[in-house]
Amino acid sequence: MSLSKESEFDPLDMRHYRIEKLPTRDKSGFEKLLEKVGLPLAFTAFILIVFIIDVPYLTNIDPSLLGNKALSQLNTLGAAEFSRINIAMLAIFVAAIILWITEAIPNYLTSLLVIISIVLTGVTSERDAYAQMGHPVMWLNILSFILASMLVKTAVAKRFALWFVVRFGHNAASVFFSFMFINIILSMFISATTAKATILLPIFMVVAAVFGATGGDNKNNFGRNLVLQNLFQINIGAGMFITGSGANLLAGALIAGAIAEMNDFSFYTWMEAAFLLAFINMFIGWFVGTKLIFKIPKKESIPQIQGGLHRLKQELDGMGPIKFEEIKAIIIFVLVLTGWVLDTYHGISKTAVAFMGAVAALMPGIGIVKWNDVDIPWHLLLFSAGAYTLGAGFKSTDLPAITVDALFNFLGFSQTTPFWALYLILTGGMIFSALVFQSKTMRTLVFVPISIGVAQKFGYPILSLALPVALLIEHVYALPFNSKPAALLYVTNHYSWSDTFKFGLSMLVIGWLMIILWGETWLRYLGYTPNGVFGIF
Repeated sequence: MSLSKESEFDPLDMRHYRIEKLPTRDKSGFEKLLEKVGLPLAFTAFILIVFIIDVPYLTNIDPSLLGNKALSQLNTLGAAEFSRINIAMLAIFVAAIILWITEAIPNYLTSLLVIISIVLTGVTSERDAYAQMGHPVMWLNILSFILASMLVKTAVAKRFALWFVVRFGHNAASVFFSFMFINIILSMFISATTAKATILLPIFMVVAAVFGATGGDNKNNFGRNLVLQNLFQINIGAGMFITGSGANLLAGALIAGAIAEMNDFSFYTWMEAAFLLAFINMFIGWFVGTKLIFKIPKKESIPQIQGGLHRLKQELDGMGPIKFEEIKAIIIFVLVLTGWVLDTYHGISKTAVAFMGAVAALMPGIGIVKWNDVDIPWHLLLFSAGAYTLGAGFKSTDLPAITVDALFNFLGFSQTTPFWALYLILTGGMIFSALVFQSKTMRTLVFVPISIGVAQKFGYPILSLALPVALLIEHVYALPFNSKPAALLYVTNHYSWSDTFKFGLSMLVIGWLMIILWGETWLRYLGYTPNGVFGIF
């Protein structure tokens, strides 16, 4: 019976690798334990902070630490009430962190609890809290999903990926570089890393089978590398562009909100700082994976199944000639991308450019998609709304700046603390926190405000610390729970926990060294780190 079933399985049939056919990853014993204790632990932490534990640094707040909005709150409410809402904000933040890390309840439900808690405790007004759903970046998220749905419906992204692999993927090296290029191109147009993984997974699974890796008992280093490299590139590619993920957009909004002269964090400004860094990291990741950790034997570097790539060509041919709808999708997205890249020149915001693209995509007669074709993950948007509401709470209380000041005073840091020490602490904390956090949005909400607060406390430009920290957001690939693409690709059964940890930890260390080098060179050249990190060059 087992032989019969095995003989019926065609490893080159892309239909076997659809997302809905992949098994769901079971949580480990430790993850299940976290899930059980998360809710009572969060509730206990909230009660302790609000009612029992004394938080000295929040009972006598120095007004010189506050921004304009928080200072206005202090003058309006008085010192005692302002201290109370800071304590409430701290309690809400700690409880939210616990719930988001443990996943005791769905992330979107945690966000809803955050929003109503901030309202009921008086941290911000109802208008400010609920208005976060209308934040320009929330609209940009919605509009980006409309544009991505256009690419999925027309299958233009799949056509491009298949064509590129068929055209260039004839040996191991060309396969890896093909997927690297594909991931970079898709990152320009698709803001959801999970969507990119969904498009590419059936293609690289067939390619892995062509080279003798079908997963399970038939693992090999080519297959390990192919899946892990795609996981790495899907995430790092998203870091090239501020529109690459909602977490990047959140970071840009937090930084722009802290700099008086910056109304918006432009697409070009982010790309200028991040693109080459991400590209170099991708190349290093390929070298470390294929040449050092999982060396590919010569016999695995050539196709094992005769005519295997021909099956991909058949899949491509089955799509027929390029359709007019696909051409329209390409034109719309190229125009949107051009508008984003040139935003510093024409002055139209990223959101407004995406609005025009989405209107064109939905317009009867001209457009490509109908509203029912659009796949908008509202649970992710609710999660983002909770994150932005926490950001609004931070702005009303200036809790990050107050906490950073108290922490650094406690640790004995003085105003003469060298820039390099702060840079190493913040970037190291950000990149290695990926081993613990299950949400890059949550990491953004923790570390970007802290980096802003540190820069303000020590008198450094906000971008000198906040931008390098933001450029590390997408390093979420070391363990299966670090991101949705990581969880999705782990169930392909092409690699083990130890495999992904070995490769992932290596790249986290290298990623940290790279951002240090980047601060010393390119970011210094752009003027973000005025004297570099160590002042070597």
